[in-house]
Amino acid sequence: MPPSSLDPQFDAYAQDYDSALNQGLKLSGERKEYFADGRGAWMKRVLGQAGTGRMLDFGCGVGAVTPFLLRHLRLTHLTGSDLSDASLALARQQYASEVVDFCPLGEMKALAGTFDLAHCNGVFHHIPLEHRLDAARSVFDALKPGGFFCFWENNKWNPIVHFMMSRVPFDHDAITLWPHEARGLLRSVGFEVLRTDYHFVFPAALAPFRVLEPALRKLPLGGQYMVLCQKPR
Repeated sequence: MPPSSLDPQFDAYAQDYDSALNQGLKLSGERKEYFADGRGAWMKRVLGQAGTGRMLDFGCGVGAVTPFLLRHLRLTHLTGSDLSDASLALARQQYASEVVDFCPLGEMKALAGTFDLAHCNGVFHHIPLEHRLDAARSVFDALKPGGFFCFWENNKWNPIVHFMMSRVPFDHDAITLWPHEARGLLRSVGFEVLRTDYHFVFPAALAPFRVLEPALRKLPLGGQYMVLCQKPR
């Protein structure tokens, strides 16, 4: 599944991010846009009227999910943040606008308590274990009271995901999180966990069966999962 990164080693992959990622996604028969659009549509569905305001894309990488977040959510502003300067430079070049900006993680403290929503996708499996608590806390601090965090990760229960990640140069040494580990991490910094949903069960070759996926959201079958949590009011 498509990752972003909080690891400055991604400077080396910034220019060739798409081609490196597609090495792994090839098995699914889909490109990264399919997954980004699917995540955006699901966030719109579960957030409903709450899917509006200022949003933080934590570990935004080259900003590839920007148009999908803007398409599906009623955002007044979107800020992407990352450690990779090369990735941020590309993101600014392609997506910066009056309602979209990008900033280094080091500047996040100045934005504490300013976001209504936060999102990350495939970020935490790149963060060293000893830094994950601080990363989760930084998202918590960035949100306003009552703000929502859509935490997307690759599903460790799915063996096909492990094979796909082994084909991606920047994913081969990633340490994925079990869903219960993700929920525990988020609770430990103060979030209230609201739900966990699994996504992307069927590859392109079995696309006719995708109409069944909404009924399978609670089964750990899909390639990714989303933990939706909220900062207490």
